[in-house]
Amino acid sequence: VLSLCCEACKKVIFHVPSELEADTLVGRVDLKECLQSAEFISSSDGNFKVLEDGSVYTTSPFSLSAEKKTFTILLKDIQEKVQKKIHVSLVEEEKKTPKTRHARDTILKRTKRRWGPIPSVMIENSLGPFPLQIQQVQSDTAQNYTIYYSASGPGIDQDPKGLFYIERETGNIFATRAVDREQYPSFQIICFATTPDGYSPEVPLVHTIRIEDDNDNAPYFTQDRFEFCVPENSKPGVVVGKVIAEDRDEPYTLHTTLKYRIVSQNPPITPAFSLHGDTGVISVLLPQLDRELVPSYTLLVEVRDMAGQPFGLCTTGTVVIKIEDTNDNAPSFKQIQYETRVEENRVKVEILRVSVVDLDEPGSPGSGAVYEIIRGNDDQAFEITTDKNTNEGILCVVKGLDYETAKQRVLVIGVNNEAPYLLAPHSQQLSQSTCSVTVHVLDVDEGPVFKPCLLRLDVKECEDIGTAIGRFVAEDPETGNSEGIRYRIPPGQCNWINIDDKSGEVRTVRVLDRDLGEMRRGQCNVTVLAIDRNGKTGTGTIQVCIIPGNKNVPRITQTDYIMCRDRRPICLTAEDVDEAPYSAPFVYRITDRNLASMWKLTSQDDSCWYLSPKGDIPYGVYEIPVSVIDNGGKIGENTVRVNLCDCVTPTECDGTPRQLSGGNVTLGLWAILAMILGSLLLLLILITICGCCGAGAMQRQVTDDCANHNLIISNTEAPGEEVMDHNIIPLQNTCDQGGYGVKTTGEQQTFEMVKGRGHTLESVKGGGHQTLGSVKEGGQPMMDTCRYSYSEWHNFTHPRLGEKVHLCRQDEEQKHSEDYLLSYNYEGKGSLAGSVGCCSDQHEEEALDFLDQLEPKFRTLAETCIKR
Repeated sequence: VLSLCCEACKKVIFHVPSELEADTLVGRVDLKECLQSAEFISSSDGNFKVLEDGSVYTTSPFSLSAEKKTFTILLKDIQEKVQKKIHVSLVEEEKKTPKTRHARDTILKRTKRRWGPIPSVMIENSLGPFPLQIQQVQSDTAQNYTIYYSASGPGIDQDPKGLFYIERETGNIFATRAVDREQYPSFQIICFATTPDGYSPEVPLVHTIRIEDDNDNAPYFTQDRFEFCVPENSKPGVVVGKVIAEDRDEPYTLHTTLKYRIVSQNPPITPAFSLHGDTGVISVLLPQLDRELVPSYTLLVEVRDMAGQPFGLCTTGTVVIKIEDTNDNAPSFKQIQYETRVEENRVKVEILRVSVVDLDEPGSPGSGAVYEIIRGNDDQAFEITTDKNTNEGILCVVKGLDYETAKQRVLVIGVNNEAPYLLAPHSQQLSQSTCSVTVHVLDVDEGPVFKPCLLRLDVKECEDIGTAIGRFVAEDPETGNSEGIRYRIPPGQCNWINIDDKSGEVRTVRVLDRDLGEMRRGQCNVTVLAIDRNGKTGTGTIQVCIIPGNKNVPRITQTDYIMCRDRRPICLTAEDVDEAPYSAPFVYRITDRNLASMWKLTSQDDSCWYLSPKGDIPYGVYEIPVSVIDNGGKIGENTVRVNLCDCVTPTECDGTPRQLSGGNVTLGLWAILAMILGSLLLLLILITICGCCGAGAMQRQVTDDCANHNLIISNTEAPGEEVMDHNIIPLQNTCDQGGYGVKTTGEQQTFEMVKGRGHTLESVKGGGHQTLGSVKEGGQPMMDTCRYSYSEWHNFTHPRLGEKVHLCRQDEEQKHSEDYLLSYNYEGKGSLAGSVGCCSDQHEEEALDFLDQLEPKFRTLAETCIKR
């Protein structure tokens, strides 16, 4: 059978016939090369079985139907937890086709017979007699023979000389002494045949001498002493360990087929373990292993070759199995009842030690005690811990006991282990062990005690000095009253309060204001001492808390504003340094009735109220008294100053006059003379103008009918008191921006159009100051229709209105802006009634009759014009 190992422990290929009978050897696999310590050997295919020496046999007749058949050999080492697989492939061997004999091959040819004896075998440790003939080699043509040989095996470097020799004439090979197979498993001898004249007619012959094994080596254990551990109460069948033995004889023979068995057990009780004869695996046999009864076992084991037959060689070894502890025993108190004493008010003091008994291994988690107080410690006055060195429970008092409250305390203490319980099969449930401890409290003379020890006193902010805010008294625990106890406050604390030394009454010594330094946090803790007649002292704490009050009035944050012509509402905001609920939200009121009729306040949200005019009130500066009421009802009086200005941006009406830069200016002589000459020249010009105007002046009475066709002020949206005056129509902003009006002198009215610094329409036309009654041509007086022609009016107003429009379209940086005054295009022809103003180009004199031709929606305007 041909076998080819492709890769150790992975794949093996066997070339087999297509038909195999049962129990036919397929091949042999080197198992030790794959896994030296293999305990279990199995095949994945039931048609094949694998022996311990690696031989693979068929279990039933097998037919290789396909070209290739594969299965797996599984090797397991239970102790080391190692598993390996060998993949076996069966390939059908190639069939040799017989060579067809042709007619020309029938001629017989004579060939020379080669000399080639079969391999020789020499028994290991042969007893002789020596020299011992091994083999004979002969040649038909040669008469002389010589040999050279070499050994294969562990001792190849120590090849013994003279071990073999050959007779020159006969070709007999002899061994001179016995050979150890473990040292030299085989030899190879090269034989040479020569003629008497030295010619070699034969090719050198390689002859192998194999040393046949003799069972001369007893098996031996790999360790002098095997040690294993297994937990107690383990179930039967649990693997404990594996013993390993080896044999130096030839592998895969009976000489190295080993069997194991247990010779004896110490202590000599019921056998607790079993040993697998083929693998050497030790398993648990006894249902219950109790460490408390037997902590360890010592086994004497034997290994024997020749498959355990009596005539095989054997060796014994020692196996020690230690039983590991598990927590299968509960701790129990040595005593059921304990008594102890402790003085009252003692803390952090040990009062008792309790001990337990545990059968588990000392020092292990299964024997470590954990104590707990089950009953009698509701106030957490006691605490019990474990002493790791002695495993005792230490009972301590962590909170002072009061003799007057309880003269004795009874505690119930329980104990457990650190590790959880692992009970043996069919065993009863473990119960917790307990004990009772009676603690007697000893009476001692105590100092006064405050009840409660912490007193909170709330004080309203800004209370008067000496205000009683409460009492803080202590009692004598023995008598239960406060007689003979005095009180005082140790120095070095906040001096907000004092306490009466006899009654314990607490009063303020300062005005408590949360806006002052140390009172900002609003709280202060004061320690008070209570001293009885015997000098015993007790301490208590007073916590003084300042309750915020409504002591501050709300104030408006900003009181000066500028309101332009868009009359955008002003947002008024107020603030109050008091805390809630004595601050926001605020309520705003205007206290002056006259101003309340002109201005109004509107609530926007809790933080802002809008101030805006009710109607079209005149421009000017208004000082508006506004009262702000906080959430606590406290009123704060404020005055809001509003400059209602005819402007586009507030910067145009800041109301601040321009001032020259500081410093003294000294005028020289020439400067003074220039000023005098300039004054004289100005005086001369004024005299000349007055003379010209006086000579040609002609006053004319302006009738009511003429006034109806003149330019009047109509920039108010509702009729006011000023339109009811027959004598004068006031002008606004005529000093800088120009304007128009009627000038009254005595009972005579004169209409003038003034621009810039007093230039009238007449001065522009012909120079000098002229009235509407002046002579237009030739200086002769004539009755006018109380109006100018359209060309005169257009020549005067067009350039000046264009200049004003240009200036109004520029912002502060001399750039054109989109939101300023813009020019508009011609909107079309007017109504048949003509213009209702006095500026239209009408050459005939008209009264107010045209108003009768207006549409009904202009009735109100007509009635206003003819009211008086």
